[in-house]
Amino acid sequence: MKKLSKLGLVLVLGLMMLLTACGSSETGSTDSGNSGDSGSDEKKKLRIVTDAAYAPFESLEGDKVVGFDVDFVSAVLEEAGYEVVAPEHVGWDPLFIEIESEEADLAISAITINSDREQTYDFSVPYFLSTNKILIPKDSDIKSGADLKGKTVAVQNGTTGQETAESILGANSPDVKKFENNNLAIQELLAGGADAVIADNTVIEEYAKNNPDQNLVVIADDSFAQEFYGVMFPQGSDLKVEFDEAINKVFDSGKYAEIYKEWFGVEPDVENLKAQQ
Repeated sequence: MKKLSKLGLVLVLGLMMLLTACGSSETGSTDSGNSGDSGSDEKKKLRIVTDAAYAPFESLEGDKVVGFDVDFVSAVLEEAGYEVVAPEHVGWDPLFIEIESEEADLAISAITINSDREQTYDFSVPYFLSTNKILIPKDSDIKSGADLKGKTVAVQNGTTGQETAESILGANSPDVKKFENNNLAIQELLAGGADAVIADNTVIEEYAKNNPDQNLVVIADDSFAQEFYGVMFPQGSDLKVEFDEAINKVFDSGKYAEIYKEWFGVEPDVENLKAQQ
């Protein structure tokens, strides 16, 4: 009887283990199927890079990147069906490297669309109108771009501000001081190492307004050309078509105007932007 009991126990335990194994196999298959179904509902996530030293378009608040570009691209991502993620601050020169090497999916950082850049990168339809202006001390005798001859001008390296300064002072002129970002260029002006800064109008206007104690003013030069910003992609990216469509929907829905007015306090000229397409 004792031997029979042990044998019965072994048989029962063996049967239980077999049933458990079968149940686990079925459960695992079901979980895998559910995981696949939930995965198909997840929105795709893109890697976005920026230079967060360009308020009000993008700047850092602690570890968070904020600004007009951030809110704009978030609206476009949502419209295009992608996960809404904040741009990653990598710096100005690095963002071009990230896009060219396809380490990032797109860049947004008040990037002017021009023929030189279009040889290496793809751009979305224009989303912002800008022009370069001149930042000077209030007591400066500079009244226009022509007055910059014989002066020292600070600029952000690799920008249209640099191109504008060199068009006046000459390519590779020692009087054009190049810096990693506009904040450093402005600090050079404040320290007396430069007579003026040339940069995108919105950036230096915002700086002068927010720092009245520094006694800086912004002047315009009608000879400075209009510029248009675009979202930048690796050349040949399929995202361009998707983003162009989404940007136009953001224009047409009124969302773009809402974001623009929140940051700049005025109505945008959406029709002018659409006319550039």
